[in-house]
Amino acid sequence: ELRRAGDAIDAVHRRVADWLRAGRTEREVAADIADAIVAEGHETVEFVIVGSGPNGADPHHEVSDRVIEDGDVVVVDIGGAVPSGYNSDSTRTYVVGSPTTEQAERIAVLVRAQQAAVDAVRPGVTAHEVDGAARQVLTDAGLGEAFLHRTGHGIGVSVHEEPYIAPGNDLPLREGMAFSIEPGIYFPGSWGARIEDIVVVTADGCVRLNNAPHALASVG
Repeated sequence: ELRRAGDAIDAVHRRVADWLRAGRTEREVAADIADAIVAEGHETVEFVIVGSGPNGADPHHEVSDRVIEDGDVVVVDIGGAVPSGYNSDSTRTYVVGSPTTEQAERIAVLVRAQQAAVDAVRPGVTAHEVDGAARQVLTDAGLGEAFLHRTGHGIGVSVHEEPYIAPGNDLPLREGMAFSIEPGIYFPGSWGARIEDIVVVTADGCVRLNNAPHALASVG
């Protein structure tokens, strides 16, 4: 059922280009996304975050009446519950038009950091070590201080539950655990980016439940 939820939210991300463009407000885009979450097979919409431009630099931003502008980097973090009660939760980062060279380079590092954390997942590895895998890639690129939160959280019939993929959490991962991997980078007053997938621990690694493209997507 988590896979079903993951497939459904991936389908929504693949349609974001239909709604995300300059001249619309975050709230307008979010309303279209919410409708699509239900249309793609969810029973409820748990959250829709559309953080454009400087609003994307706030990890806790949801939506506002800010009008999206050409050149904005936009964080879209969305999730809902399928009829069984299991939840989806996936984030992708978009740009309206073309990114600056700096934005493109920094988001490419973020994609690598997210992949590094996914690659680190297997039974016996600690939550701290998975968090550290993402953090190390960002730190090596000079972006460590821009990563302001934990790497992930458990998910199931609750959107947020244990295990928490965070510094200092020495909990060993076990086969069957499901959680998000969602490093982000945030530049206050300017822009932010986050990439998030749900993964499930397998006997020798993990399976990724979200497969919409991870790279920065140009829309509008």
